[in-house]
Amino acid sequence: MARMTDQPERWTRATVHPDMWTDPDDDPRDNEGPGPDGELPTLEGVLRDYRLTLRMKCEGLDPERLARRSVPPSTMSLLGLLRHLAEAERDWLNWISDGEPLPKLYGRRDGDFDGAVADQAVVDAAYADLEREQAATDAALARHPDLGERLGREKIAVRELLVHRIEEYARHCGHADLLRECVDGRVGQ
Repeated sequence: MARMTDQPERWTRATVHPDMWTDPDDDPRDNEGPGPDGELPTLEGVLRDYRLTLRMKCEGLDPERLARRSVPPSTMSLLGLLRHLAEAERDWLNWISDGEPLPKLYGRRDGDFDGAVADQAVVDAAYADLEREQAATDAALARHPDLGERLGREKIAVRELLVHRIEEYARHCGHADLLRECVDGRVGQ
């Protein structure tokens, strides 16, 4: 006798490897062939792939599903993660700047998660904010290709900032894996 459950059925779009998010030929992350030469291109490639992974975990969901919270008392949601990482990108830009810091995008502490509500305008703004803040931080760092160079008031090394960015995206991609599986059962790398 089958039991009723509120747990979504696990599924994937992948047909080649059932533990993958999508088939290798459809994966926008280029994992075939030799990796990039050098430390900077390697770090930038890993960051790019984690950014793509986060977007993939959010694809195809309506505002309600993107804003769906994990488990109380957490306010974490996929939409909140998009907003949080936009806020983090702005913070990182502030770290390497010698000027006055830019204000927080979403106001008070935890505004990135608390304001992640099921509204298409909020979703559209989150994607636009993330894209804009990523581009601004990337452009600022592109002016400093020496990974040992120290920037900003805190004199953070470019290498340290790049590794920290990768770490933050990697951690939140893990959260996104679990959040997406809870939303609709979709699984994969």
